Amino acid sequence: MRAAESADASALAYLGDAVIELWVRERLVRAGVCGPRELHEQAKGYVTAPAQAAAMKRILPLLDDEENMVFHRGRNTGHTSLPKNSTAAEYRAASGMEALFGWLYLSGRDERIAELLETGYKIQNTVHT
Repeated sequence: MRAAESADASALAYLGDAVIELWVRERLVRAGVCGPRELHEQAKGYVTAPAQAAAMKRILPLLDDEENMVFHRGRNTGHTSLPKNSTAAEYRAASGMEALFGWLYLSGRDERIAELLETGYKIQNTVHT
């Protein structure tokens, strides 16, 4: 727990990005999506800043005070560049989301990660063609 409490928000976001990416990839594979190109294309629909910002809108009402604080800490971290396909608000929300999930991961809260990501994203259990 101590590492989670003292980690820099940008480091938490770096880790949280991987946590979210792995969760999405696992769900797509379990849903029967096959082939690296199809997996990559579908994953992009979940891990871009606009998609993460939309997911975060669904997650935000479920956060407790401590989780909300971590989200805001990540959201308010200085951003020096923006991806070309997102707004500053979307990028900040995505950064906050990533920091939150990095913090949850370091805190060993795997069930909470799954609960929040299931709420934020609805990945179909069928292959999209």
